[in-house]
Amino acid sequence: MIEDDRVLRSGLARFVRSRGAEVLEAGTVAEAIGLLSPPPDLIIADVRLPDGSVRKVLREVERVWPRPTVVAMSGEASAQEAFDLGQMGVREYLSKPLSFSDLEGAMARARTVPPRIEALLADAVGRVGMREVNDTVGAVMVRQAVAIAGGSRSRAARMLGLSRQAVQQRIRQAGEAAAAPHDDEGNPAVRA
Repeated sequence: MIEDDRVLRSGLARFVRSRGAEVLEAGTVAEAIGLLSPPPDLIIADVRLPDGSVRKVLREVERVWPRPTVVAMSGEASAQEAFDLGQMGVREYLSKPLSFSDLEGAMARARTVPPRIEALLADAVGRVGMREVNDTVGAVMVRQAVAIAGGSRSRAARMLGLSRQAVQQRIRQAGEAAAAPHDDEGNPAVRA
């Protein structure tokens, strides 16, 4: 729970705890970043904090596995900011003031409703090859599933509806791709 207003943070944290969750609390970007290891399942975060924007936290979230689900809230954010946060992985956005039922609904939707990826995929046409999109989607899903499964490839395979061998093959391919030569911008080097 990332919220700079101590009273609000305490009330929201108490509500989430009453739903059976363990809740860690932070009032600043720096405190929130310090709570990302091990990664939480869910982050509920105010957009504006005393030492910066939740965007700094989201950039750090990109580096942790499994990736937490994020719900953002703000009394001041614009529609553009909400859109930008969605592009950074925020699954639900709440306007303040908010009710406990608003928060409960947002948490449920963020955890159960699959993200809409159609617009992202449509936007990739002409910019990224289909094979690269497929490889990226597969690699990210396998990495997330293995992380959620605590390293168990069998459990990850069940989550993904794949065989354990297919998961192992994806992991091996990802390792080979990471070991391959890359140019200065991190793109695979073209061999002549």
